[in-house]
Amino acid sequence: MQALVYTFVALAALGLGAAAYFGLAFTPVEAGLAALVFAGLCVISIERTLRRRAEGRLEKAIEDLSRLLATDAQAGAVLSQRVNQLADQDADRRLKAIEADVSVLGTVIRQVAEAVAEMEEKKAPPASTAPTRAVALAPVEDEPGPSVPAEAVRRALADDRLVVHVQPVLTLPQRRSHGYDLVPRLVLDGGEMADPQDFLPREGGDDILRQVDGAALLEAIAIARRARTTGQSITLFVPLTRATLADRMSREQHLASLEANRTIARSIVFLMAEADWQALGEGERPALAQFARMGVTFSLAGVRSLRLDVATLVGQGVASLRVEAGLFLTSPQALTDFHVSDIASYLARFGVDLIVTGVGGEQQVLELIEDGVGLAQGPHLARPEPARADLASERPRAVAQLRRIEG
Repeated sequence: MQALVYTFVALAALGLGAAAYFGLAFTPVEAGLAALVFAGLCVISIERTLRRRAEGRLEKAIEDLSRLLATDAQAGAVLSQRVNQLADQDADRRLKAIEADVSVLGTVIRQVAEAVAEMEEKKAPPASTAPTRAVALAPVEDEPGPSVPAEAVRRALADDRLVVHVQPVLTLPQRRSHGYDLVPRLVLDGGEMADPQDFLPREGGDDILRQVDGAALLEAIAIARRARTTGQSITLFVPLTRATLADRMSREQHLASLEANRTIARSIVFLMAEADWQALGEGERPALAQFARMGVTFSLAGVRSLRLDVATLVGQGVASLRVEAGLFLTSPQALTDFHVSDIASYLARFGVDLIVTGVGGEQQVLELIEDGVGLAQGPHLARPEPARADLASERPRAVAQLRRIEG
């Protein structure tokens, strides 16, 4: 804009010089001098106007800054006054008074609850209390052991009658596959199929558990390889027991298998019982850290309480927690102090998935969706079955590797 103004000044000066030369009979020198004087006066006037305008803007900015500084000083004075008032108050005495009031209120509430309970007991008929007391005092039955003897399991393993099926973990409400559990199943002498709870030993039988863990890992690696060659992304939950972690040869073989397949290690999630995870010793946890460094994550099954240090579990590589549907839907207060609809979102803040297992009916599915659960598994949703043909592994090769490991 300023360049345009100076252009007009130059043109005006040129016009004035031409008028003086042609109209007033000035000599060329006199006409040029008149044009220069006119242009100089115009430039001086313009620069003076611009300087006054800039000075006015600067003065206004200084006034605004002074006003802001005054406001800040006033706010600082008010803040200092309030801090001084708080410092002069006896906060300890007031807190003690509040604690006393809360204690009295708690005592009153407890007395009211006891009085209400006594009134309800007096109103209830005596006959109705007997069955309840009998049920409350009934002993809790122990979990039944495996129905297949250990020797029969060893014979079946020697005869290569262990098969690994897959059971999907589905998303809700879409019911799409999120991942697959590798479920070892045993073909009995009569041709029947035994599930893990029917043949896996509860106590002892570490050699059986190690063989089953090794076979499941080999199957998972083969399936993950097939999925990678077809361009699919897959997540496989592979069982892992303390028997494998406690045995040096089995532990090293797991590490060697993962080291040789680092490209698919992130597709593998080791599935462990939460009780076994909590009972791990100092000699077993370093192996888990080595697995985690290779990209493997962990999923804890059979969680009985979510009052856990989730941040610590995440640091150890835990990516998901599994809870039985019956416990989650009927007794959520036994799991956590959060509201049932906030459990999944709370774990999601740490990047941990909540998987509800054992879903046995459509009503449970609807309740899980209302509670914000995004992952579920159970016989109502899908049962264990052989892997698809395009992902099925070459069983003889896997068995040959397993026998070479055991040898």
